[in-house]
Amino acid sequence: MTRTRCAWANSDPLNLRYHDSEWGIPVHDDRHLFEMLILEGAQAGLAWITILRKRAGYREAFDDFNPAAVARYDQRRVARLLKNLDIVRNRLKIESAVTNARSFLEVQDEQGSFDAYIWGFVDGHPKQNQWQRLSAIPADTATSTAMSKDLKRRGFRFVGPTICYAFMQATGMVNDHVVDCFRHKELTRSS
Repeated sequence: MTRTRCAWANSDPLNLRYHDSEWGIPVHDDRHLFEMLILEGAQAGLAWITILRKRAGYREAFDDFNPAAVARYDQRRVARLLKNLDIVRNRLKIESAVTNARSFLEVQDEQGSFDAYIWGFVDGHPKQNQWQRLSAIPADTATSTAMSKDLKRRGFRFVGPTICYAFMQATGMVNDHVVDCFRHKELTRSS
């Protein structure tokens, strides 16, 4: 039996696995939230499949996305990362990962967890959308714009409204699987 999926997932086996097992599932683990924040920022201007193909390299290069470790990176470490072929070698994106790690730790200290802070933008519950087709899904929303503004105020970088909305989709803050995708119904039931 063939399952109906969001059309973007059928383009590559990595996309298919990511769609079926991760995208849109509510995430409440701070380390995983940090990973997705960094990866979504790294993706800016690139295809998501590029980041999926480099994800293992990112995990190795960025200490398995341990924000406390990344926050300690100095310019020598940044210079080494700029030579790492297993990640996107963009100085601004790499430096933003370090800056974001420091801001992430400040949010954890202030709010108890990044999870408590970030999920506050959706009142702690995933927004269940009812998109009929991919073309109807927005690139950003009022919520992602508010999130972007607050993250920037806190010192985060590479967190524009579109990046924030992609982060919300990836971490299950919104269910943006189209309604005929098998994952839409599964995620609606589990919320």
